Amino acid sequence: MQNFIQNLRYDLSASIVVFFVALPLCLGIALVSGVPLFSGIISGIIGGVVVGAVSRSPLGVSGPATGLAVIVFGYVATLGSFENFLVAVFLAGIIQIIMGMMRLGTIAYYFPSSVIKGMLAGIGVIIIIKQIPHALGYNTGMARDFEEFLDEGALITLQKTVNNFTPAAIIISIISMSLLLSWESLAKKYKTFSVIPGPLAVVIVGIFASNFMELAGHQIVQILVAENFSEFFSQFYLPNFDQLKNPQIYAMAMVIAIIASLETLLCVEATDKLDSLKRITPTNRELKAQGLGNIISGLIGGLPITQVIVRSSANITFGARSKSSAILHGFLLLISAIAIPNLLNMIPLSSLACILIMVGYKLAKPSLINEMRKLGFEQFLPFFVTIAGIVIFDLLKGVMFGMAISVLFILYNNFRNALSREHIEDKEGKNHEHVIRLAEEVSFLNKGAILQTLADIPENSMVIIDGSKSKFIDYDVVEIIQNFRVQAKSKNISLTVKGVNLKKI
Repeated sequence: MQNFIQNLRYDLSASIVVFFVALPLCLGIALVSGVPLFSGIISGIIGGVVVGAVSRSPLGVSGPATGLAVIVFGYVATLGSFENFLVAVFLAGIIQIIMGMMRLGTIAYYFPSSVIKGMLAGIGVIIIIKQIPHALGYNTGMARDFEEFLDEGALITLQKTVNNFTPAAIIISIISMSLLLSWESLAKKYKTFSVIPGPLAVVIVGIFASNFMELAGHQIVQILVAENFSEFFSQFYLPNFDQLKNPQIYAMAMVIAIIASLETLLCVEATDKLDSLKRITPTNRELKAQGLGNIISGLIGGLPITQVIVRSSANITFGARSKSSAILHGFLLLISAIAIPNLLNMIPLSSLACILIMVGYKLAKPSLINEMRKLGFEQFLPFFVTIAGIVIFDLLKGVMFGMAISVLFILYNNFRNALSREHIEDKEGKNHEHVIRLAEEVSFLNKGAILQTLADIPENSMVIIDGSKSKFIDYDVVEIIQNFRVQAKSKNISLTVKGVNLKKI
């Protein structure tokens, strides 16, 4: 209790900043997910109050997951309704709790960093693509325009497309993007700017501009202004548990659980590194906390929840001392949803789109691509394939393609590094001695390299196979050496084997 009181003034001020960062992001992530905007606020409240209370992450902040927005959009369309999708969120929460109980908090360590970075960059690209129409105040669907392009030709379609842009939304987008691009440098020069987060400044300017410009109803935030508690609670959606009979829902839940857990665990690792006290978050406990949050979110109409780096880093930057800051920011989101819905309904979607475009850019910035390119082909190819797979197909396929490329590189390196070989000739070049030293770990994956090496040894040679430094030699490899010992006699090869127990065959 004493620590709580001592830390309260730091945690309270940090929670206010995190609230101002979280509010536009909660609305924006719901927007890009194609679900009711209030759902983003619901998941922000749960991420703060519920996950914050149960988690033992001292400075991590949870809320709606940017990395899952693309998946949510696709799954809602596939299942036909948001209520159907909520069942997948509920089941994903249960899976996460089971993962925590099974002590799978280290799962992120089994994914190559090239694939993880590619996944985040691919999500960034998709977010940018999906927000451009909102930033331009676009009124109709892109798919319909593509059909018109095929039927009517490019010039007519282009004219119709331009006519559907809204000048007021474009002006707000230009102002918003200019603010976001310049805010960081202004914050470094003037302390006043450092107190206000850039996204909040964009929202304030957007609200101000929307009062002087003509925007259509679908181009601004639309949240129900409740006259009473009954109307307020009507914004909460309930899951359609009839979907439990649908086999698809379980596969979707598994994907959500894995991606949400990966995003959380990566954020935990980054947040712990930023903590000046270097406290360590128990990852299995964190999975259980996130699972509980997703169960509740699925039951009352929220989005999937993860720990999120943008809000967590803001929390640390503005001096939070304990998890009270995350909990307080959740209560502030709840108060705003009840007390100021009229103000929220003045926020232009083009302002939120610009905030999300910047989020997408930070995930997929050119410097990251250049950094991966410099690391070499083995790092860059899985990274690029993951991005391409996500953009062309979907997130799961993209990650699978990236993992497949990474595994191929592992197999290739295993093939190449199974052994070392020395070739010694006498002065006359008549006697050939081949010394083959096996690696520390020799598995069935190395069979090809060993078979090829032994097949290339000419007749009338002396061969030494040295496995004395090997800690493990697979049965298949021992069998290959045993067979070569038999073949060596017919090729007049003198064979000496060290450190390999051939008797077990």
